[in-house]
This record gives sequence, C-alpha cells and structure tokens, in this order.
Amino acid sequence: MDQRITPDCVANARGLAPALAAAAPRIEAGRELPPDVIDALHEARLFRMLVPRSYGGDEVSPVAFMAAIEELAKADASTAWCVAQTSVCSTISASLPPATAAEIFKNDPRGVLAWGPSTSKNAKAIAAPGGFRVTGEWPFASGSRHASWLAAHSFIYEADGSLRRDAGGEPVQKTFVVPRRCAAIKDVWHVIGLKGTGSDTYALTDVFVPEDCTIAHHALDPAERREHGPLYSFNIYQLFGSAFPAIALGIARAMLDAFIALAQTKRPAVGKMVLRDNPVIQSQVGVAESQFAAARAFFFAAWDEIWRAAQEDAVTFAQRVRLRMASIHASQQARQVADMAYLAAGATAVFESNPFERRFRDMHAVSQQAQAQFAIFEVIGRHFLGLPLESERFF
Repeated sequence: MDQRITPDCVANARGLAPALAAAAPRIEAGRELPPDVIDALHEARLFRMLVPRSYGGDEVSPVAFMAAIEELAKADASTAWCVAQTSVCSTISASLPPATAAEIFKNDPRGVLAWGPSTSKNAKAIAAPGGFRVTGEWPFASGSRHASWLAAHSFIYEADGSLRRDAGGEPVQKTFVVPRRCAAIKDVWHVIGLKGTGSDTYALTDVFVPEDCTIAHHALDPAERREHGPLYSFNIYQLFGSAFPAIALGIARAMLDAFIALAQTKRPAVGKMVLRDNPVIQSQVGVAESQFAAARAFFFAAWDEIWRAAQEDAVTFAQRVRLRMASIHASQQARQVADMAYLAAGATAVFESNPFERRFRDMHAVSQQAQAQFAIFEVIGRHFLGLPLESERFF
C-alpha cells in the first residue's frame, strides 16, 4: 500500500494565487497558459490531483479537488478551467489498459490529457487489424496547447462501412487516446471569456489507434474500470458538473471581495457618500454574501456527504440528485453575485486595469457551458415530481 503523504492541493493552489493573478493579463493576451505558469502548476502537482496513485498521481478526494479549483479561480479562471478540465480527463486512466495509462502519466511526470467534450458529428473510427483508423474534428479542447495526449470520441464502423452496434442494437462508441503530435490543432479560440484556456479544435486524419489505446466511451463502462478507489466511482459528468461550479464560486468570491474593497473609498459621480455608506449598497452586499455563503455551503455539504458514502460503496440515487442540485445552484447563484458586483462597481468595472471586467467575461463564459444551464433544474424537477427520466446517468 502506498504510504506517501498526499500533497495539500488546496494549500498549493492558494500558494500560487499571487503569481497567477499577476500572470492573468499574459494568459488572456496569449490565449493559453504560458510556460512559467505550466511549470508552476506541475511543480505544485495540480495536474496530478485526480490521477491514480498507481500511476504517480495524488488521487485526492473530490472535496479537496473542488476546493483547489475554487482557489485557482479566485486568481485566474482560465488557469482553473484548464486544470479542472484536464484533471477530470485524467480520470479515464482508471479504465485504460495499465500500459497505456502508465505511458501517459507514470512514465511522463508532465503528462497531461485533454479532449473535446463530445462525439464529433463528422468523426469516424473504422475497425482495422489491431485497432482503428480514426478521422474527425473535436472542438472545445481546453488545455490542448500544453497537453501531451488528446482523446477523441467516435462511433465505430466496420471495415465494410456499417455502423457497429451492441447486443441491444445501440451504436457502439469508444474513446481513443493519441499523442498530441498526431493531431492538427486549429486556432479557433477567439471568445468573450476564458480566453486563456486555448480551447481549440483538433483534427485527426486516418490516424491508426491501437486497441490498447481505446476504452468504452468516456470510460463509462464499469466493467472496464481497473482502479477501484472511491474517487473512480464518480463519472466524468459528476466531476465536470461540479468542477465548473467550483470555478464560478471562485470568480464570484474574487469579484465580491474586489467590490467590497472598492466600496470603502469610491464616491459615485452622482451622490455625496462613499459606496459603503449607501443603504442600497449595504443591502446588496448583504444579499450577495448570503447567496454566496448558502450556495457554497450546499455545494460542499453535498460533496462531503456523497464522498463519505462512496468510501463505503453506498452512494444512493438521492445523493446523486442532491449533488446535481448543489452544483447547478452554485453556478446560478455565483453568476448572480458576480453580476451584482460588476453592476454596483459602476464605470470602474469596465476598465481592464480594474479587477472586474475580465472576471465578468470569464463568469459569463463559464455560465454558457452545458453544465451550468438553467434547464438542468427541469430534470431535477421531473425527479421530484415522479416523472420518468430519459437517463439516470445525468445524475
């Protein structure tokens, strides 16, 4: 049994905050994480948080992981997003053939895996002797500019062109891992927020992928899981669905703190009192602090509860629903807090030199992601109303 002490990922993330905040303008201007930031993240082992210990990772609890991501987001949301995205991608190492997982992570202390989130409409993986020949494009590959490996998701086609189906008649999908050098990266990430994530599109053209570099789509087949620690009982939807709200919480906290500092001295052009003495501002801050505290407490309480249950292999569906509720609630409330801070700051907030406008844009990029959409409440509501669900995998 591995007895080494796991690094304190939350303290490490907090320790990097000053350097990340200072680097934020460079990160945004370059639309990627610069080499010195990548080096610092590797030194702090923040790309290793969710990698299994057997492959040189730290296999931290999801509670600690979410708290570390929140700390990074307070300093720079693009950095937090890249670390969150690639960390969750790394959890498929629990299902990969051991030799492949070791090549990506254990044999390379700077190994990072990135991918685009979905099965590309134009992707095709054609069965070939010993593996598959894969062609297609995949968008939104956050962190792909500093990744060493990429994963691609595709339906499987037989050599005769027919779609492979499982015993139930459903099309078979797989995830393929390839060295980044096999892909062509398309520089398309010109966006309103999270500019520094380098979430470009990548393409593969008739790339041969050995069978040992493939797994069931997104590693969702429990039968393929080779690592059985409680961390790997959570699927990527649960982890992504919470990592992004953790980023939103970090952004909201930073913006609210910045506004409270501003309110100590700013006098609006119309009015004689500083902002802190304005009863409306006082009420707005009181509401925002309450919103933030409640959302964050619910979020981490849900994770504390389900993590304890996972360690006993006793997670219930009710706990999974509660986690989804806490995650979407955190996303929605964090955005409201950020909006309040931005609007209350007035014209001060529009200047790049002040700590509002970039975070405002980043927050609204975070909240456009599928895991943050208000429509998620509909699925939760259907559960509580006793209506049928299209798939329980959502939870």
